[in-house]
Amino acid sequence: MIEYRSIRVGLLGAGSVGSQVARLLLEHSDELAQRVGARIELVGIAVRDTNAKRDADLPPELLTTDVESLIHGSDIVIELMGGLEPARTLVLAAIASGADVVTGNKALLATHGPELFAAAQQVGAQLSYEAAVGGAIPIIRPLRDSLAGDRIDRILGIVNGTTNFILDRMDQTGASLEAALATATELGYAEADPTADIGGYDAAQKAAILASLAFHTSVPVDAVHREGITGVSAEQVESAKRAGYVVKLLAICERLIDDETGDEGVSARVYPALVPREHPLAAVHGANNAVFVEAAAAGPLMFYGAGAGGVQTASAVLGDLVAIARRHVIGGPGTAESTHAELPVLDIGRITTRYAITLEVTDEPGVLEQIAHVFAEHGVSVEQLAQTVAQGSERATLVIGTHEAKESALAETVAALSQSPVVASVASVLRVEGAV
Repeated sequence: MIEYRSIRVGLLGAGSVGSQVARLLLEHSDELAQRVGARIELVGIAVRDTNAKRDADLPPELLTTDVESLIHGSDIVIELMGGLEPARTLVLAAIASGADVVTGNKALLATHGPELFAAAQQVGAQLSYEAAVGGAIPIIRPLRDSLAGDRIDRILGIVNGTTNFILDRMDQTGASLEAALATATELGYAEADPTADIGGYDAAQKAAILASLAFHTSVPVDAVHREGITGVSAEQVESAKRAGYVVKLLAICERLIDDETGDEGVSARVYPALVPREHPLAAVHGANNAVFVEAAAAGPLMFYGAGAGGVQTASAVLGDLVAIARRHVIGGPGTAESTHAELPVLDIGRITTRYAITLEVTDEPGVLEQIAHVFAEHGVSVEQLAQTVAQGSERATLVIGTHEAKESALAETVAALSQSPVVASVASVLRVEGAV
């Protein structure tokens, strides 16, 4: 029987993910010891209420409300509490005590990442966060390590399972946003307050993390352009289907050349977009996540899988834990984050994209000429146009697809169209992404 040294692990939080991490650590301790070369000993689980119901049966003697003592008695601290405080304070305390940290806290990293990474680097600690983006999908480590020698040009990500479930259900069944959200809530995919998901806040935090990592640049979450799905209608989804597209909430991170300075910059943004049905992201159904990476040498890569779930996300946490524990066995400092490029984060007006615009217009001679004049005035070229007129109606519906143009020019075009006397309403504006 091999005698292993012990690496002490303190767990902060025993929610759906934390409970599963604790269960797996306890059930697979022998197997994990064989992989690491040391025994991973769960020395305590910090919780608010030791008597609360858990998703897994945990030994009551491990539960504690004394979080400070747990941190100071641990070699590795796993933070799964969520939120900004007290998580930030406790993670900094763990790092200051000499412990390495594993976290799945996307809000914490997107808001305070530079501060936390600087603290870890100062003392040679490791801060790992695979579970913060994409649940069970391995995307952080591939970007940080496997693709570190490559140049990432663009990332398109479906990184929020709730909104993907809602939009997929609207596409598959014709349901309204409200009906699809009600189903998502009933099945446990949506929280009682779904604002973080349907408002795009969750996806924006993940976009900030992915952009910072991919472009070796600190991208604050406040610099991420954010639009949620609350304005997406069943009619838009049906129209997209007829045109060969599917509507997806995308987190997009890409390198750009600033046309004003000629210098390279980066863009990070979140919004519902039309994705061609031939694109791999169009086939991501239900509450799954996928991240599509375009690298200069490696080419297109897609990472796909469960974007949430207690046991699934626990897999990512344990992957980080095992990697850190192995470093404890062999020695050496933690891997520092690379933000040395420090490229400027460009305003969304600098991006180049395509629009699909749906207009309600008066059905009379000369309308198309006036519409075309608005586009020409702003330097935007029309790629395709479809017109339908309901029987007996005095209005026509125009669906206009543009060629690529600057976002600023496209936005000005839409604003001018809304003021045109022949346009009754701008019914829908969606960007087109992921051309194949």
